[in-house]
Amino acid sequence: MIFRYHHVRQHPRVFQAVTGLRLNEFDQLVSELLSAYAEADHKRLDRKDRQRAIGGGRDHELDVRDQILLTVVWLRKYPTQEVLGYLYGVSDTTAGRVIKRVLPLLEAAGRDTMRLPDPGRKNRRSLPDLLADTPELAVVIDTFEQRVQRHKDRDEADQHYSGKKRQNTLKSQIAVNEFNGFNGLFVDVADSVPGPTADIKLLEKSDLLNRLPSGLGAIGDLAHTGIDKLHRKMSTARKIVLVSNSGYDPSHDDLLRSFIDRKIELFCAVGRQCEVWEAIMDAVVVGPAGDFPWHVTTTSHPGETVADVVTFAESFSLDKPSEVEVIEV
Repeated sequence: MIFRYHHVRQHPRVFQAVTGLRLNEFDQLVSELLSAYAEADHKRLDRKDRQRAIGGGRDHELDVRDQILLTVVWLRKYPTQEVLGYLYGVSDTTAGRVIKRVLPLLEAAGRDTMRLPDPGRKNRRSLPDLLADTPELAVVIDTFEQRVQRHKDRDEADQHYSGKKRQNTLKSQIAVNEFNGFNGLFVDVADSVPGPTADIKLLEKSDLLNRLPSGLGAIGDLAHTGIDKLHRKMSTARKIVLVSNSGYDPSHDDLLRSFIDRKIELFCAVGRQCEVWEAIMDAVVVGPAGDFPWHVTTTSHPGETVADVVTFAESFSLDKPSEVEVIEV
């Protein structure tokens, strides 16, 4: 989700590089398209062959701003739909539907002139190729195994036996700030661990995510599934903006309690059932007694955009400066 608006807006140079627009120019574009988008969406939902009433079915996974941003990035960079899906945290088919939905609106408004020449389906840009132009957004993490001599002690040897390599190995983790062939710059090399160690466990043990600068993400291959949750776990931000896409569920209580474990001081909820999120944060986590050793401010923001709530959180004053962490559920 490193290309969603609330994240990439923290990097104005990168934003302009991938969209060809300054932040204020993109915000103006969104304002111009809002009414046309709402009209087109209502027309789509009110078609005669639709079996559900308006309001039924799932909500869009991306808000209007991110749908427009995804389409603009596609017009400027032409990544594959799989890459777009990865960058925005949606499926490749959803990315394709977003482009199909938003592109006619850009054309009707005369704003599709921002598009660059289409290189064709066979020449769409891969993820490494795209990130090579935007190294500020994320470091790329990878692991590899090296064969080592079998230990004489059987128990020790078993701990280093890799079923994947069918030999005794050590696993190492590297992180680069740009991946472009063999020209990536190494930014971190973790201590080696026994070969059978899962990649995600090695990442957690290395504490790399906690050492990355603010606003810098990390991506890995399928072996790093769950990296977003790990990043959340290791964060030390004391200002939280929770973006609710699906609404509150009791299974989220552990997440809310983890915020208290981290001693956050500001909790802002925006999106679906945001007022419920605020009430649950007060009643279930903070508790009715109000005898917490520190003050936690909770707010809800119905009808507001994520960008506006992030701006509010950034301006909210604490005794000690803190970053704002945006979490989507």
